[in-house]
Amino acid sequence: MTSLLTTPASVTAPGAAIGPATAVKDGAQASLTHNYNDFLKLLMTQLKNQDPTSPMDTNQFTSQLVQYSSVEQQIATNTSLTQLIQLTQGGEVLQSSSLVGKPVTVTSDKIALQDGKGALQFDTPTAQPVSIGIYSDAGVKLRDAVVSSQPGHNAWSWDGKDSQGSVVPDGAYRAIVSGQSGGAAQNLPFTVSGTATGVQKAGNALQVELGALKVDLSAVQSLAP
Repeated sequence: MTSLLTTPASVTAPGAAIGPATAVKDGAQASLTHNYNDFLKLLMTQLKNQDPTSPMDTNQFTSQLVQYSSVEQQIATNTSLTQLIQLTQGGEVLQSSSLVGKPVTVTSDKIALQDGKGALQFDTPTAQPVSIGIYSDAGVKLRDAVVSSQPGHNAWSWDGKDSQGSVVPDGAYRAIVSGQSGGAAQNLPFTVSGTATGVQKAGNALQVELGALKVDLSAVQSLAP
């Protein structure tokens, strides 16, 4: 007996759908039910019209019935997992809301300018001149500063003004910190500090907002009391 339907392979995987877990389950369950009914109709037709002298092998359609049952169980399992993930993310949002209003230090390639102030930190192995550039989203250099670093941890504060002394509006601006290594210029890793103003869910990740700057929760390096 040839295979009547390949239903298990044609059922949409719940994890691939977008929307609430219940909507995913309803769509997958409806697809499974429709295909299962078609399977039974074809099976009954073949049973009615089989050759009595050469009866059908029941092993194949019994195997397909088992596959339908397995797919139904998988749909239920995936739905439960989706609901569990949604509940977990909701709990993470509530827990992360404790960051709001507190000073935080995060890893980012941008500096947050809040209330006309911004701050970043970097490390250097030796005392050396360090160049700091602040750029707009269009790549225009707004501020250029050179500071004399000390070995170890260093901090730089931005007063929110460009190189001409004009006030720059609050926002998230790209920053580049350059130092020296072996006589050659190289970009230095840095962190930025600011006040957490919100927490939001972005896809499967949580983001912390420092004004206009948004970073993944995993980018948070420290939290001030």
